[in-house]
Amino acid sequence: MSDIRAVLTDIEGTTSSISFVKDVLFPFAKRNLEVFIAAHRDSPQVRRCLDDARELAGNPGLSDDATVALLRQWIDEDRKATPLKTLQGLIWEQGYARGELQGHMYPDAVEGLRAWHAKGLRLYVYSSGSVAAQKLVFGYTAWGDLTPLFSGYFDTTTGPKVESPSYTRIAREIGLPPEQVLFLSDSVAELNAARSAGMRTACLDRGEAVIPAGHGHPTFHGFATLDPSAF
Repeated sequence: MSDIRAVLTDIEGTTSSISFVKDVLFPFAKRNLEVFIAAHRDSPQVRRCLDDARELAGNPGLSDDATVALLRQWIDEDRKATPLKTLQGLIWEQGYARGELQGHMYPDAVEGLRAWHAKGLRLYVYSSGSVAAQKLVFGYTAWGDLTPLFSGYFDTTTGPKVESPSYTRIAREIGLPPEQVLFLSDSVAELNAARSAGMRTACLDRGEAVIPAGHGHPTFHGFATLDPSAF
């Protein structure tokens, strides 16, 4: 009998389409970044993000306008920078609330997550997008609010997704031995890091990304055939 007690899932390319992130969310944030910061530049959270971006760039004297230009460049580069991810989450929150955005979910992911939750598995998310952005993707879907399915969320403040200690910290925070956690992702580098930390792993290959052969992780094309109790 399997001892898996929790599932930790990636979002992009796993529960949701890569194209939704690349072709919908990122352009939306980029279009609205300048106006959003201008309207909220006195917000402590926004100011902290701008200051953190300047520090990351190694230029603490950068003007707000130049920092916005830098952030737009980081969006184009898909930079995994926490201040950028936080700002994107705030902009997306506004878009979801206005009905301008709806979180994309694969139907099989919705069915799988609901079934696993009903069986008593604890569900968690680990994504490079901020925790706020994660909750929005799952909170505003065609199937309604899916956030009650999850017991917790993790982002880059926990650590890089390609480094083993990040997964050790997650296991410790959720209070389970790593071997009782199944990690789902379309990224072999992330799966390798999770496996190095002792987690079980499953690769999602939805045909959106090139996944190298011979990576050694069990591979699935969706959640319909993925049974955590088999690990």
